[in-house]
Amino acid sequence: MLLCRTAPLVARSPAHLLRVCLLLAPAGDWTVLVPEDKPWLGGGESVAEVFSGWGSAIALGTDWPVLGLWWEGGRAGFSLAGGFRRTVAQEWDAAGRPAGEPDAMRTLAARLGLDPVLVREELERLTRPDPGPDVDGGTRLRGLVALLTCAGLALPPGLTPGEPADRLRGAAREAPGVETVEWSGRRDAVRARLDAVEAGPLGPWTTTRRPGCWARPRSRRGLRCWCGRPGAGARLAPRRAPSCWPGGPSHWPTTGHARAAGECRQSSVGRLKGGAAGHTGV
Repeated sequence: MLLCRTAPLVARSPAHLLRVCLLLAPAGDWTVLVPEDKPWLGGGESVAEVFSGWGSAIALGTDWPVLGLWWEGGRAGFSLAGGFRRTVAQEWDAAGRPAGEPDAMRTLAARLGLDPVLVREELERLTRPDPGPDVDGGTRLRGLVALLTCAGLALPPGLTPGEPADRLRGAAREAPGVETVEWSGRRDAVRARLDAVEAGPLGPWTTTRRPGCWARPRSRRGLRCWCGRPGAGARLAPRRAPSCWPGGPSHWPTTGHARAAGECRQSSVGRLKGGAAGHTGV
């Protein structure tokens, strides 16, 4: 399952990028995603690699973390992705022994804003060997989910790590507020990616689907010709002007225009300096 630390309305658009049918439901301050299709695993990838890739795809361009939980044959683990940050992962074998990155738990606590004393100590305890006979990867993962209640996580009834896939899907279908997210074509995927990026921290710095006249030239060559230094811009006149440039081809900036603008600016500065000097002398 995938846990997104955001509202279902916000997580719905990035979830379209996975091109699989998903069950989406609120989980407290989080959103839980469960694969609806049975043959979602293929191509020779392990379940850990699939969920890590899914989490990275959803979290790209957003400002909220995505936690991918997986379990298989007594083994279990998680991966944490968020925006353009490095993805961290932790894994436990069938005996509950840790086999992940040494700083995974500290990174998890820091990115989720958990208590650095109480909660982080309990998280790091999950990475220590436990000789108990009933401890396996699923037990460790359930302990992690229990600690995440401090971060506002509240999974619907029946959505418990370690459960078989069919039982997990059945519980997800009965979860309050559940909805189905389906792949509906490339156009909707592009729209979902644009919505995700615009809603993230890079939104104000990207060109939207409805750009204004001054937003388009950012992706064109020769940007410095009309918003940089006159001397540098004269050497970088655009080969093809943007379609939103007013006035048509006769008004597009050229090398002569840029050079004339620089000379006009220099002469204006000289007149201002001369006027200021004359005023001081009087």
